Amino acid sequence: EVQLVESGGGLVQTGGSLRLSCEFSGFGSYDYVIGWFREAPGKEREGVSSMSSDGSTTYYSDSVLGRFTTSSGSAKNTVYLQMNSLKPEDTAVYYCAADLAPLPLDGITWAGQGRYDYWGQGTQVTVSS
Repeated sequence: EVQLVESGGGLVQTGGSLRLSCEFSGFGSYDYVIGWFREAPGKEREGVSSMSSDGSTTYYSDSVLGRFTTSSGSAKNTVYLQMNSLKPEDTAVYYCAADLAPLPLDGITWAGQGRYDYWGQGTQVTVSS
């Protein structure tokens, strides 16, 4: 059974940092892409970043480029989203998602929710002004 579990959310002041973790299991021998998405109240879910399993390809939305970084952990079943210089507009529920046996990651489809087969339950990030 495929599972993804996010952790690391919380309340932080403007300009602060948080690191989210996405621990996954059940992928077997499949190659994968891990995406991060967020959903703010009253807004549609949007792509934040995406990374290939070997870490060689990453994409970021314009709104987080230069502030957020996605990476793999030393434990191969964990992906991180390091979030720096946080702003109130970053407040949202953050989800990680997996695309198993994926087509190559590209600059157009990386942020499409339909690409991803499995989703975590989300973790709340709140940035106070």
